[in-house]
Amino acid sequence: MYTRRCLLSLVASGILAGTLLPAQDAPATIQVTGDVKKPLTLSADDLGKMPRATVKTTNNDKETVYEGVWLHNVLNRAGVPEGEELRGKALSTYVLASAQDGYQVVFSIGELDPSFIDNEILLADTVNGKALSGTQGRFRLVVPKDKPGARSVRMLTKIEVVQVRK
Repeated sequence: MYTRRCLLSLVASGILAGTLLPAQDAPATIQVTGDVKKPLTLSADDLGKMPRATVKTTNNDKETVYEGVWLHNVLNRAGVPEGEELRGKALSTYVLASAQDGYQVVFSIGELDPSFIDNEILLADTVNGKALSGTQGRFRLVVPKDKPGARSVRMLTKIEVVQVRK
């Protein structure tokens, strides 16, 4: 009797038949962690409620339009120093952007502050009017003024703020 119940349970769950029932996918999020005053976990809906920005890039004569939020606005929301606060030991801070596939890039905190440099970086969630998906992942960093696109991280999952000098 007990064995029959176990077998019926396994069949119902799909394990005995060699298939697992598909789990419901959790909504994609991006984490902002590390040396921040307020760690964040942001969804596409959260980003949609923040001030929006657009960046156009051209590669092989093909124009692509990304939409999202400026990375410095996300860092500001997490309590990362910016503007006049970005002095002394705060300038020893860097940001490590990590992708789902293990790819990582580093930015100095000064590179991300528009009061320091004219190079705004976009945390994109749409491309050409459609949500990012597939091999691009749900989120992507777009660095429009970099000549090669190597720091434009696709499949972005985490932004870690690290202060070298404590």
